[in-house]
Amino acid sequence: MQLSDFEVGLLATSVPLWPALALLMLGCTMLVHRAPRERTVVAWVLRALWLSLVCSVGTAISLWVRHEDVLVLNVAPWFSAGEYTFEVSFLIDRLSATMMVLTSAITLLIGRFSVNYLHREQGFARFFLLLALFATGMLLLVQAGSADLLFVGWEMVGLSSAMLIAFFQERTTPVRSGLRAFTIYRLCDMGLLVGAVLLHHWLGTAEWAEALGAKPWPGPAVTAGTWQMTVLGLCLVLAAMGKSAQFPFSSWLPRAMEGPTPSSALFYGALSVHAGVYLLLRAAPLLVTSPVVSIALVGVGLVTAIHATLAWRVQTDVKSALAYGVLTQVGLIFAEVGLGLYRLALVHLVAHACLRCLQLLRAPSALREAQSRRAALQAAQAPAVAVVHRALPGGLVRRFYRLALERFALEVLHESWAMRPLLFVGQWIDKAERYWVGALSGWTSRPAPRSTPEPEVLAADRSSSGESTGTV
Repeated sequence: MQLSDFEVGLLATSVPLWPALALLMLGCTMLVHRAPRERTVVAWVLRALWLSLVCSVGTAISLWVRHEDVLVLNVAPWFSAGEYTFEVSFLIDRLSATMMVLTSAITLLIGRFSVNYLHREQGFARFFLLLALFATGMLLLVQAGSADLLFVGWEMVGLSSAMLIAFFQERTTPVRSGLRAFTIYRLCDMGLLVGAVLLHHWLGTAEWAEALGAKPWPGPAVTAGTWQMTVLGLCLVLAAMGKSAQFPFSSWLPRAMEGPTPSSALFYGALSVHAGVYLLLRAAPLLVTSPVVSIALVGVGLVTAIHATLAWRVQTDVKSALAYGVLTQVGLIFAEVGLGLYRLALVHLVAHACLRCLQLLRAPSALREAQSRRAALQAAQAPAVAVVHRALPGGLVRRFYRLALERFALEVLHESWAMRPLLFVGQWIDKAERYWVGALSGWTSRPAPRSTPEPEVLAADRSSSGESTGTV
């Protein structure tokens, strides 16, 4: 029995709706009252994720049974500005259906794993609130029928990512790592924003079905000017580089491991780090027309893979080693997209997301197994898997080793040209705001003079601290 168009549309629309409802219920409860019990939080979020997974699988099966390659759903108008009306529309095809099922399944798996992992943690309800926020944003991102709606999901994913990196907010390092990731997100997200504006300006619409053609993915090439598609493609590549931590924006990913292990597996092993790849795969017809964009993708991907491979070999903790392993594979996926191997890139994405999610979740167990294996080998030398360095000169190998230890100085570079200028601008804006509020309120801009304590008070202080009050 085949479902009607209305029923399939209802299934597809319900996929991001369930985690959004869980986010709304839990958020309102925490806003007006204290956090509910752990059982209540788990019941709301996990049931919503289960329903989202069922709707995702049902949508994918319905498309397969109906032999339908593309399904465009115009849900409702959101707002209008002049002649333009912002439509909430979904585009369901082979690419988005695959990512819907993958996102729903892995998010549910991480949620179930976190029930025991974060039991009695002070931020238990906050973690599941951010998990529901991420699920809503990621599903909106992969189902979005326009670049505008994709940008909404993109920002929700980035916000939840930065807040989960800084989850243990009582320590300084996670907060600084979350700020670092958020700063790089802000810089690179300008590429997606400018790209959406250029889509409206040059193609007259940001709807994927109209801009790229309602054809089976990856679809035909877009008939537009080469230089226009080059500029647009480079903007999207910049956004994808920031979200997927490609060189030179790679410094935030190892620092992102400061968050809980479930969030590291979900964001930086499985889904969030592949959001940039999904953006490139969605805009594949735009990239075909520009050799410059293809060359840039191949170059960025290969440089990232080489950099991550060198840095991975000198890491002393398992999560940092896995982080650089993720960078290596995502860099190779970028190169595959640049070479036009879109289906291979999608298969690589799904396989890599599942593998890295499993590795990060069982990283403590894997570390214990490695220690047991090393103890069993005793004095036996483990076989070497890298042989390339044997063909390089000794001086070059030592230079690469030092660069790998320093992580190619990317963190210092980002702090000097990205973090400090933004912090300076933020401090300047804060001072200007304080001065403006003070001027409007009639306050003096000079700091109040410090009151001089009375002599008797000073004498009492000296006598209480054991000092003599007499004169010499």
